Amino acid sequence: MSEEKKRVLITGGAGFLGSHLCDRFLAEGYCVVAMDNLITGSLQNIEHLFGRPDFEFHQADVSKFVFVPGKLDYILHFASPASPIDYLKIPIQTLKVGSLGTHNLLGLARVKGARMLIASTSEVYGDPEIHPQVEEYFGNVNPVGPRGCYDEAKRFQEAITMAYHNHHGLETRIIRIFNTYGPRMRLDDGRVLPAFLSQALRGENLTVFGDGSQTRSFCYVDDLVEGIYRLLLSDYHLPVNIGNPSEITIKEFGEEIARLTGVEFKPTYQALPENDPMKRRPDITKAKEILGWEPKVDRAEGLRRTLEYFKEHVK
Repeated sequence: MSEEKKRVLITGGAGFLGSHLCDRFLAEGYCVVAMDNLITGSLQNIEHLFGRPDFEFHQADVSKFVFVPGKLDYILHFASPASPIDYLKIPIQTLKVGSLGTHNLLGLARVKGARMLIASTSEVYGDPEIHPQVEEYFGNVNPVGPRGCYDEAKRFQEAITMAYHNHHGLETRIIRIFNTYGPRMRLDDGRVLPAFLSQALRGENLTVFGDGSQTRSFCYVDDLVEGIYRLLLSDYHLPVNIGNPSEITIKEFGEEIARLTGVEFKPTYQALPENDPMKRRPDITKAKEILGWEPKVDRAEGLRRTLEYFKEHVK
């Protein structure tokens, strides 16, 4: 029976997004091969899957070499540090997984005759000069700034994926992911949502960078996974934004988290990091038209679910 099942490789499979993708593809009846070098991922995110005959885990660094025996129908490349705290700490690994890792996986997809979806990011737009961001916008990115290692790795990843599509006729898909949250986020991940929730639960002041007027748009992980699934199975090969267009300032978001956790909102202001985007909101017209997708989980509900997870994990 297992021979007829489609088989998918998910890199970064022990990470926040990767682990949710493993769950989804198993639920859809696929055999799942998860691959992760565990630099930022954690086996705790997938330990509930160990022992399943349709799941296997390979600890490997895709930047060096990728080998997967047997057939592969799909490859989802989600291996990469994704938070500033990580990619500022390991900038070279971040650049390598976006460039060498993507190259290795595109080669594997070609050999296996697999369709490959890459996880790109809203960061390809940099600190955007148009708002909301549409897929046709080329971005405003500083290649030599502190965030360049992540932004440019993802921009290169898109370029080499398109080159394989155009030159080799490889089936490829490109998703641009906007801020996403939910259970299994690392508490020390450095992004605003885990930082605010952890600080509120510990009774600490919330750290606000800049004056808190910068905006973000938060998409719940289940909605994102649905968008990824639909894009993979669609016939569209150009980039598609997947995110929640509901935009909020960081200061308002801090007030929301304080209310949710029952603490007083006491911000501690710190300098805004260099090249930090001031605005972030996806235009999801393409996702709606091509995939019939839009987010279903509103922020209040998503935050309630995420808070339950954080309550269990905050020491």
